[in-house]
Amino acid sequence: MAEKIRLRECLKFLVGGGSAVIVDYVAYRLLLHFGVSVSPAKGVSYVAGAAVGFVINKLWTFESKRFSPFEIVRYAALYAVSALANAGVNKLVLLLFGHQLFAFLCATGTSTAMNFLGQKYFVFVKKGEAE
Repeated sequence: MAEKIRLRECLKFLVGGGSAVIVDYVAYRLLLHFGVSVSPAKGVSYVAGAAVGFVINKLWTFESKRFSPFEIVRYAALYAVSALANAGVNKLVLLLFGHQLFAFLCATGTSTAMNFLGQKYFVFVKKGEAE
């Protein structure tokens, strides 16, 4: 049976995720500043944030001390799906409202929820629960 969601875990995820979002946003803005178009800039910045998020969430949020190559595969699969959702929401909100920050926040909120649930119940599961 899956573990319950704990408030402490959610707060850790938000702090760790906040670090990843800062990396994502700074990279996004820098790439836009240097002339990279919106979708490629968002894709690259999202991957940078995802890498930071993996380390923080594995070691701190979900306290997954053991190493399993399956974690990397599951994490990559989760982030591939949530990256598509992130980019799609970003583009849709930009088309509808034309505001980059609002689009970024909507995209980030969508992928944050997907990533928390996916990491908790799919990526960093306790030994014996998945694999």
